[in-house]
Amino acid sequence: MYLGRVVGCVWLSAKDASLEGQRLLVIQPITPWRRDSGKQIICLDATGAGAGETVYWVRGKEASFPFLPTEVPVDTTVVGIVDSIHLKTATPPENEAVTRDAPGPGSREPGTHRPAAGGRRGRRC
Repeated sequence: MYLGRVVGCVWLSAKDASLEGQRLLVIQPITPWRRDSGKQIICLDATGAGAGETVYWVRGKEASFPFLPTEVPVDTTVVGIVDSIHLKTATPPENEAVTRDAPGPGSREPGTHRPAAGGRRGRRC
């Protein structure tokens, strides 16, 4: 699994029938210190994540598992929304700078209630 930040959405006018009603998100991969790492990718959304939220995503065959029994043609999927990150070391590696992001639109205190899975929160990318 990988960490990322939702930076946008993708709209399609022509797509595979199994993707009907599914959301595609633009994800910026990040390090545990919230620094950008690599190129942005497109992921199918299994969680209802919104713009600015920190998420974790998977790649490969496992990316289709959240949509079973429907078989979707997908290689990357957002499978969780990150509430907080706790690291054993307070300092990043030497080649990594720490970025202190302002809380995103979906941020909340750890332990607070999140809507039931599959429910849309009305947030658009």
